[in-house]
Amino acid sequence: MPSLIKNIINENVHDKTVLIRADLNIPMSNGKILDHTRVERLIPTINFLKSSGARIVICSHLGRPKGKYNKDYTLKPLVKILSNILETNIHFSNSCVDQEALDIKKNLKAGEILLLENVRFHEEETKNDLSFAKKLSEGCDIFVNDAFSCSHRAHASLHAITNFLPGYSGVLLDQEMKALTLVLSSPIKPVAALVGGAKISTKINIIQYLITKMDYLIIGGAMANTFLVAQGLDVGKSLFEKDSVSVAKSILNKSKKLNCEIILPIDVVVSKSFEARGNTKIVSSDMIPLDMMALDVGPKTIQKIGFIFHNIKTLLWNGPLGAFELEPFGEGTFSLAKTASSLTTSNKLVTVAGGGDTSSALNKAGVGDTFTYISSAGGAFLEWLEGIELPAISVLSNNK
Repeated sequence: MPSLIKNIINENVHDKTVLIRADLNIPMSNGKILDHTRVERLIPTINFLKSSGARIVICSHLGRPKGKYNKDYTLKPLVKILSNILETNIHFSNSCVDQEALDIKKNLKAGEILLLENVRFHEEETKNDLSFAKKLSEGCDIFVNDAFSCSHRAHASLHAITNFLPGYSGVLLDQEMKALTLVLSSPIKPVAALVGGAKISTKINIIQYLITKMDYLIIGGAMANTFLVAQGLDVGKSLFEKDSVSVAKSILNKSKKLNCEIILPIDVVVSKSFEARGNTKIVSSDMIPLDMMALDVGPKTIQKIGFIFHNIKTLLWNGPLGAFELEPFGEGTFSLAKTASSLTTSNKLVTVAGGGDTSSALNKAGVGDTFTYISSAGGAFLEWLEGIELPAISVLSNNK
């Protein structure tokens, strides 16, 4: 984590009004919250501020309401769940920048919490507008970014806001940064990355960056098919990207020069159709029938990757190894997740995971709480893996 970023827990916030940018962009249906994870991860920062006698103002976005009010994206349903989890009353403002919001801020007592309405109800938010950020900052003394998962966006409540308030990291952002730095900047070696998912085209930059950092790069999911084709193999009806075959060849060649061993499936689970509980069989990766498609890694591949897990010290996990959402194509992901989990709980392996479907896959495997760290971020996690400086993080580094 950049050393210039100050953590709010090291500051005196007594009698200060603290604006927290949280990520409360959580799945909801008919006003009901389907997953409380992001709310729960905000608790350590809130509890610190409450116990320190600060007044707390929370802002966040929800969905993409296109710069105007939309009842489907109001944060109001979160008042009750925040109140229950934090065991305190929560004030709510129907706007984040109007006089009502400012009046409530000014009347908050120590330890009290105000939740502002969705910042994306204003088009100025996504335009990183300075005047909007100034209005948002009014009545506050300090800004805390506790939304690593949004920090790849230069939006007003994340970026421009630091022109008006001194900026700090929250507990969650600090944890995320330290975990990712541990894996990419100062890992305990040997270190491996497992990268899965459907398309290599969406992860070319990530893979190109990781082969400069890793001892092993394990590739699974449908993107592995493109690498198999690059090796001259026929993958039958399996999904692969014809336009990315030359890139895959280049990555395979470059990895050898960088002493990064790329691990591809040596056997796969195939089926004639992409459907749950269809007829399947296990074949060698060089023997995929013309009328079948690879939908998961096979037992020999699972054994090979498991052996690697036992011989490394640090693992970065991004994406599933197969179509885990359909039975029985989750065996590779679930089996290896359990292996990584077991090694982690016995202090033999540091495991950091995140991005895309990773969290849901690991939760489905029953190991969501046993990895060293599972990032709540999607796009920000992936951009960090590419070595891209995140705008809402860099602005904290520059903020005095």
